[in-house]
Order: sequence, then C-alpha cells, then structure tokens
Amino acid sequence: MTDRTFDRRGVVKLMAAAGATGVAAATMRPGAARAAGAAAYNPAAHFDLDISEVEFRHNAAGRMLMARIYQPKGPGPFPAVLDLHGGAWNAKDRHAEEPMDRALAASGLLVVAIDMTLAPQAPYPACVQDANYGVRWLKAKAATWNGDTTKIGIYGSSSGGHVAELLGMRPHDPRYNAIPLADAPNVDATVAWVATRSPISNTFARYQNAENRHNANMIKNNKTFFVPWETIHESNPQEILEREEKATLLPLLVMQGALDDNVLPPVQEKFVATYKAAGGHVEFHLFADSVHEWVAQEGPQTDKARETVKAFIARQLKG
Repeated sequence: MTDRTFDRRGVVKLMAAAGATGVAAATMRPGAARAAGAAAYNPAAHFDLDISEVEFRHNAAGRMLMARIYQPKGPGPFPAVLDLHGGAWNAKDRHAEEPMDRALAASGLLVVAIDMTLAPQAPYPACVQDANYGVRWLKAKAATWNGDTTKIGIYGSSSGGHVAELLGMRPHDPRYNAIPLADAPNVDATVAWVATRSPISNTFARYQNAENRHNANMIKNNKTFFVPWETIHESNPQEILEREEKATLLPLLVMQGALDDNVLPPVQEKFVATYKAAGGHVEFHLFADSVHEWVAQEGPQTDKARETVKAFIARQLKG
C-alpha cells in the first residue's frame, strides 16, 4: 500500500484509539485474529451460508437502510468484505450483487452488502458517507457474524466502485466521516484493499460518454447526484490523481468488460495507468465479450470474474 498521508505517529494514534474503544482493536493489529486461531483463507474452499438481514441505519430522508449478511457456516473467524452496490448512484440496493456476494461468501468470507442513500434522496456525498459509516459499523459488528476485520476490504460495482475508490483514497476525509458511530466513536474507515467491477473511475469522462450517446437517463442520473455540478470533478478519482492530491493508494483490483459502452475501456485503462504512475498497486483485468454488467448473467466470464476477485483477496490476506 502507498499512503501519502500516513506516518508513524498516525499509526500509533490509531492503535491507541482502537485500544481505547476495545471494539475493533483487532482491526488495527495485523495478524491478531489469525494468531487467535483464524484459518487462512482458501479461495477454493466451499462453505454453506447463513443469510440474514439487519437494520443498518436511518438516512436523513427517513429510509431505513438495511444490511444483508452472508455468513459462512464454519469455525472462522472469516475475513470481512463490505459490498457497495451500483445503480448509477440513483437506483438498486443491497441485493444488486447477490450472485457475486454468495460466491465470495461460500469461499470463506463474511460478506456484508449494505443499502446506500440514492441520489433523489440526497446527492453526493450522502452515499459515500453511508459507505464510510458502513466500514466503521462492520468493524464494530463483524464479530457478531464470526468475522475478522484484520484486513477488511471493499467490493464495489459500477457507481459502487466509484464510492469504493473514494473510500480507499480518502479514508479520513471529514466530509465522508460525517456520520458518528456512537458505539465505537474512535473506529476509523481505513480498509486494506479495494476490488471493483466496472468502476466509474473517471466521473466526468463517463458523463461525456452519456452525452455522446444521447443517453438521457444517464445524463439525468449524473445531474441528480453531482450537486453542485462542480462535485463531478472534486469527486473524480482520475482527477484526484491528476491534481496530485494527498491520497491513500491501496491495492486495487479493476475488472472491466471489453464491450462496455457505459464505462469505456480506454478510460479505465488510463485510470489504471495513472494509479500505477502515482505509486499504487493495481491489477487490471479486461474481460472479452463482456458488457458493463456481464456478471449479472451466468457464464464463463462471470465464473472468471468470481475467481479473479477471490484470487485477488487471497493475495491481500497473505500480504
């Protein structure tokens, strides 16, 4: 991991904070859960699942956001993953990536998929705040579902991938940390890795593509989410790197469909190259004959995507 904002004193402060709360101290001590008996993650393993739903939080619009828990049946504890759904910031919920979530959980991962505030309810950064809160909430709650947050990670799809990249790059941003977690006020939103499918890594380029394609719905989605409009640049991962802002560069997985006309492959490739040039580690996989949401259909490329994510996670958990 490359972190332009981290120093040794910061690590000491975070360790002290974790000890003070007692809730998520294991998340601050690499290897703590494994030393306590957690089995190493094997992406080829198979577990039956317990699936449940719990209340996550009420948002400002009065909607109860829910969390869907995919818990492997076994001794564990199991490495934790937070899933962030897509939907162009305007649609979908925690069920959007259920096939992928089930596949990851069945390999021995605690997967928690959360609802996020949709743009018609509140624009940027509301959903990013939900996700930031979700990381902290999962750190505090994971033990309830036999989870290990030592190396907690995020899986994000499409607009959820955009949110995941922002969380990874700006874990301490006060705007994103705006929702307090009363039960664990000193737990932070840092994660160890980010895995994405078709992430919106360049928000403005995607808007320009929508204009070029005369996609009225996508244009509306952007204008509903980015309010004021200048936030389409402020929250643009590509531009964050180009502006050389202080950013945490976590290990990143980007899976991209070669036939995607929503997020164009050359735009994604440029982001990957920029991320690497800034000093970050990123793994890029281009999936042949695949559109934006290819994982919604069963088939060889969907199977490949699931195996790609599991293999990436395995490498991060061993590191």
